[in-house]
Amino acid sequence: MTSGTQTPGLAELLGRYRPQGAAETADHERLLGLVGKPDAWDRATPLHFTASALIVHPETKRVLLRWHVRQQAWLQVGGHGDPGETLPLEIALREGLEETHLTDLVPWPDAALVHLTVVPVPASSREPAHEHADLRFLLATGRPQDARPENPESPLEWLTVAQARERTTEENFRETLDRAGRLLDTV
Repeated sequence: MTSGTQTPGLAELLGRYRPQGAAETADHERLLGLVGKPDAWDRATPLHFTASALIVHPETKRVLLRWHVRQQAWLQVGGHGDPGETLPLEIALREGLEETHLTDLVPWPDAALVHLTVVPVPASSREPAHEHADLRFLLATGRPQDARPENPESPLEWLTVAQARERTTEENFRETLDRAGRLLDTV
């Protein structure tokens, strides 16, 4: 449960989402084709869902970035659903807690999906190249000073949106940052 209401499922979340631009519209159509498939969250499939979140501190208009060793990039928190997990926001909240130790994370400004994108993932020694159908949310904390990295190889850093845009190398994440920045500017 989130904010006193039931967390939306995948079909509802994607059904009410309105993509912005041609690339996101194409990704949205691809993802709608995955809804209802039993392996939509299975990391063994070539295209599968992941859920992530950009953590924000609205009071200071800062965002929290995490160093991702595999991608060699500063990105948002998030990842795969655990076995049996299928609620994107709940996955993003769990991943946020695990990767930052922030215990007060809440959807911000609401539980809406803020961005979706298909992200190519290069092959590794453990798995072939594949794609993540990443569903992105914004989560807020009131205690940014409590953020602690999950491990020493994955440091965290609070930055302004402009600093975060400079720090990341991923254009799709810059779009997420831009959307967060527009929302933070309304606070």
